[in-house]
Amino acid sequence: MASSILGRVSSLVRANINSILDNAEDPELMLDQLIRDFTENIAEAEQAVAQTVGNLRMLEEDLTESREASTDWGNKAQAAATMAGQLSSQGKADESTRFEELAKVALRKQISFEQSVTQMQGQVTQQTELTDQLKDGLNKLRTKREELVSKRDELVSRAKMAQAQTQVQTAVKNVSVMDPTSELNRFEDRIRREEAMARGMAEVSASSMEEQFASLEDAGDEIEVEARLAALKSDGSGSSSGSSQGGSSTSQAGSSTEGGSAEGGSHSH
Repeated sequence: MASSILGRVSSLVRANINSILDNAEDPELMLDQLIRDFTENIAEAEQAVAQTVGNLRMLEEDLTESREASTDWGNKAQAAATMAGQLSSQGKADESTRFEELAKVALRKQISFEQSVTQMQGQVTQQTELTDQLKDGLNKLRTKREELVSKRDELVSRAKMAQAQTQVQTAVKNVSVMDPTSELNRFEDRIRREEAMARGMAEVSASSMEEQFASLEDAGDEIEVEARLAALKSDGSGSSSGSSQGGSSTSQAGSSTEGGSAEGGSHSH
């Protein structure tokens, strides 16, 4: 179990996240999936580390016990051998032989525990290496997961910023005076058309006034012509009337002179 988990951990740690994201159709979804995968493997790795550490501690305890047992049986063998030597020197061959057998039994036990110690030392070494590898892989997985979470947050933030920028650009485009499709430009065009219409109406009105004034001037000229014609006619008729009146006055003067002469003659008579 620990070995298979270690293999998956190693694969995840060695994975080129950037390459995976570059080839993903939706990087955000891929990041979410990777984060889930890392989270699941971290949980399994934590269990594997806990189990491996537990096994290591048990091996270490067994190793300590085997070492203590080896030492204890060595001491027993030593004691039995010493007693066998003493009994042999005292001529107690049977008892000496019995202690020698006890010493042999103790030595066999000692050798057995020594072999166990040697075997367990190898197991402890292997288990320690596996535990260290799992711990290291677990730490790397946690670091990698933190990087993924950070990258995902960065990606989401960048996506939101890009969306906001797009909205801003769209809003700016709608009010851009350089954009012929903008609302402001359309409003300006409408004002310009209204201003042009007003100028056109003003020109039409001015043209109409000029025509009216021209008509007035023409009418004035005709009036002046009629007035002058009337004056000419009046002047012509006035001259004829004056001549007639002059003749009448002369006649009257002549008559008056004659009358006066007659009256003078009367007085002289």
